[in-house]
Amino acid sequence: MSTHHPIAVVGGGLGGLTAARVLHTHGIEATVFEREASARARVQGGMLDIHEENGQKALHAAGLHEEFRALIHEGGQAMRLLGPDGTVHVSAADDDSGTRPEVDRGALRDLLLNSLPDGTIRWGSKVTGARPLDGGRHAVTFADGSTITTDLLIGADGAWSRVRPLVSAARPAYTGVSFVETDLLDADARHPRSAAVVGGGFFICLGNERGFLAHRETDGSLHVYTALKTGEDWVDTIDFGDSAAAKAAVLTHFEGWDDALRALVADADGPLVPRRIHALPVGHRWARTPGVTLLGDAAHLMSPFAGEGANLAMFDGAELAGAIAAHPGDREAALTAYEEALFPRGEASAAESAGSLDTMFGQDGLEKMIGFFAGGPADR
Repeated sequence: MSTHHPIAVVGGGLGGLTAARVLHTHGIEATVFEREASARARVQGGMLDIHEENGQKALHAAGLHEEFRALIHEGGQAMRLLGPDGTVHVSAADDDSGTRPEVDRGALRDLLLNSLPDGTIRWGSKVTGARPLDGGRHAVTFADGSTITTDLLIGADGAWSRVRPLVSAARPAYTGVSFVETDLLDADARHPRSAAVVGGGFFICLGNERGFLAHRETDGSLHVYTALKTGEDWVDTIDFGDSAAAKAAVLTHFEGWDDALRALVADADGPLVPRRIHALPVGHRWARTPGVTLLGDAAHLMSPFAGEGANLAMFDGAELAGAIAAHPGDREAALTAYEEALFPRGEASAAESAGSLDTMFGQDGLEKMIGFFAGGPADR
């Protein structure tokens, strides 16, 4: 037996939850189907800078901006840019402007989850496929064999969306950059050298088409992304089940770099996590398809080098919900209005992200980034 849900949101990330929350503020019910078993099924990742022009606007629309302010990591907007020899080229304190404050992704997700009525989230609902029915309705199938039907299907299910094939044949492609993620716990006490190198906020070190990106988290740990411009199969050449061997393999790409930088990998606590960086084509769009749309990474997956992924997902969710509320009884008009604005903003941010990847991981990436930050806020 299938159950029917007027609005079904596939994916309980920041974008899908924002859509459900803003719909709720307008008195419109939606059900969110999330594949994770519970809100605590896994760690949600590191810090996010939430931008005034999109992410914070979404939180205003959700009626949660004041609560969001309480989550801000004070000092998290500080930034340091280093070269491979450890030279500090840029060091900027947190200006306390509030335009791009840092918050913990997990705490932000909890804020959204706790703002929704009980029963909104259907945990453990892994979507395996979706198909169109008559009149713009869709049927959604889950891994346990159950199905639902819906009048409006919202794909908020990320890079490898199961909803996207309903509207587009596009698939994410490898960008040429891979990450290896590491953590240094209780950094001030256990890893004081690394804590001093990273500083109190965001940290970048670049050179020779590789580098380290890191940030200090609210629990005092350091989350580090070792980044390499490399072939798509590089991560398959390393046994990440053996942390010591994986560290050694990664560090072969940083021979001659300052020891304090190499320690971000060498001294890491816990496993190393590889991650290939993928993106959808810049300018990805689709023809208006009755009863279904996408938001966030499902719509415009991009590399993280513009810092827009989470912000756009939340803004997409808020804008979609607002369009639905503004067009009562005419969902197709709502989806048309939403997508007309979605496509150009997604294209602009995806182009910025792709350009930043090319800049940062080019042969002269460090020099270009020094110039970028020297330009001042007006040029950014």
